[in-house]
Amino acid sequence: MPTKRLSIVIIGGGAAGFFAAIRCAEQNPTTDVIILERGKNVLEKVKISGGGRCNVTHDCPSPAELIKHYPRGARELLGPFHQFACQDTVQWFERRGVRLKTEADGRIFPVSDDSQTIIDCLWQSARAAGVQVRTRTRVDAFKYDVQRQHWQVQTEQENFVADRLLLASGSNARMWELLQQLGHTIVKPVPSLFTFNIRDPRIQDLPGISVPEATVQVVDTKLHATGPLLVTHWGMSGPAILKLSAWGARELAERQYRFELLVNWLGQSPQEVQSVLQDARAASPRKQLITNAMFGLSARLWRNLVLAADIPEVRKWADVSKKELQALVAQLCAGRFQVNGKSTFKEEFVTAGGVDLREVQFKTFASKLLPNLYFAGEVLNIDAITGGFNFQAAWTGGWITGEAIAKE
Repeated sequence: MPTKRLSIVIIGGGAAGFFAAIRCAEQNPTTDVIILERGKNVLEKVKISGGGRCNVTHDCPSPAELIKHYPRGARELLGPFHQFACQDTVQWFERRGVRLKTEADGRIFPVSDDSQTIIDCLWQSARAAGVQVRTRTRVDAFKYDVQRQHWQVQTEQENFVADRLLLASGSNARMWELLQQLGHTIVKPVPSLFTFNIRDPRIQDLPGISVPEATVQVVDTKLHATGPLLVTHWGMSGPAILKLSAWGARELAERQYRFELLVNWLGQSPQEVQSVLQDARAASPRKQLITNAMFGLSARLWRNLVLAADIPEVRKWADVSKKELQALVAQLCAGRFQVNGKSTFKEEFVTAGGVDLREVQFKTFASKLLPNLYFAGEVLNIDAITGGFNFQAAWTGGWITGEAIAKE
């Protein structure tokens, strides 16, 4: 089997791998850089992110604010974000002709609303820098030759010898297994961004209904999140649910994704809601409660919550009892829903787990245990909530590793 000698081998053709390859090759044109990707296509997650629009990053003003969006890796990323953060990402793409826009919620997308714009930019930059890319190339093994001081990487087609090895392999169980064999600790991976499976008469006929500012909490825990909530065919989704799933990834896995969820559909206090309802009763005493949807809720969701409060369909505001009003406040501000399982959020599937962060030196993202070995992206035990933050960690890690390897 032929063996090819290179300066750097990068395992994984995702955002982090491409960014590292480009940075390294541009900073030091004498390096031979190759990306090995097991799939038939590179940058697959970039392609599907943001519903095919690619949520490149977030409009976050400072590293201190940025790290607040990372359930795992916040402390370790503070220093790296001072080297390369959101505005650096924006400038990187815009210098290469990609026009970006910031949406109302802070997410940043290409003006084209097409992820292919980002993919084309990365491909063109890699080609211009002389980066080699091999797809359908599965890495079967890698090891460090102490005597010759280089890495040996074995694939089905050929072997590679490299001065430096960068793992940007994402949630690849085989790569984690090989790292464990070499002495690295792997934090057990569990899903992070996912939606909740809920079968409940209050929402079963309402797929597509959303509210702009809900608060959700896992009963008997400190886990809570606020944001838009979306009712789906299988239960609940939207930013509020996805945030909660990220912060609670490990605890919810331990509960086998079976728990009780407290939903405040309005994001307001019970006292505020009760006051508004009392005002409505005074203003429209002859109106039927069920036909007088309030708080901007859809008529169908309002109807279901009124019925769930055991208020008869024909009940008029003037006839609503104090007990019924309190029951309605409870449905609006503290509805209890049983969660039985999860569903993958396919647009931005993320895993919590990976290389133990205590074994990584974050000035260069180099291994503390093995020489000339680096990590970037989801291979590390780093993950974020939805909104472009996971990509930002990939761009930052890729940029810093590429810079470090080029200098060395």
